[in-house]
Amino acid sequence: MALLPILQYPDPRLHKIAAPVSRVDDKIRKLIKDMAETMYAAPGIGLAATQVDVHLRVIVIDISETHDQLQVFINPEIIRAEGEEICEEGCLSVPGVYEKVTRSAVVTVRALDEQGNSREIEADGLLAVCIQHEMDHLIGRVFVEKLSRLKQQRITARLAKQQRRAG
Repeated sequence: MALLPILQYPDPRLHKIAAPVSRVDDKIRKLIKDMAETMYAAPGIGLAATQVDVHLRVIVIDISETHDQLQVFINPEIIRAEGEEICEEGCLSVPGVYEKVTRSAVVTVRALDEQGNSREIEADGLLAVCIQHEMDHLIGRVFVEKLSRLKQQRITARLAKQQRRAG
């Protein structure tokens, strides 16, 4: 396993649309393990392959406090969404930024697991928010882009300042 570098907003590679996984094989399973290790080390609760510059439709999520309930979603699609919820979100690609975002309150998702088996799950609360957040990455969208232009400009300026200080 290996830690993968996480792209930082506003890196243009975060806007690439991820391609479907055509076959779940050992290469995809290695990617999943590396993504999980990267997510846990960050630390985070979700990671999309897009964030590690792999443009395939793969996400990993673990919202447990014990970090032992990894969920894998390959080629995920939301087949039902209902309700509305406002939740504060953060992102490993936008470090230190937390903002309120409106999402569906309940989603039903169909995806493949790491063995290539199809499954459907219904999610609400933090899991529903996390699934939607990570799926946005697969279509090239970062959560801050759901905010007003003014907030986006402020966030971009703050991140640029942080990068200047660090580099």
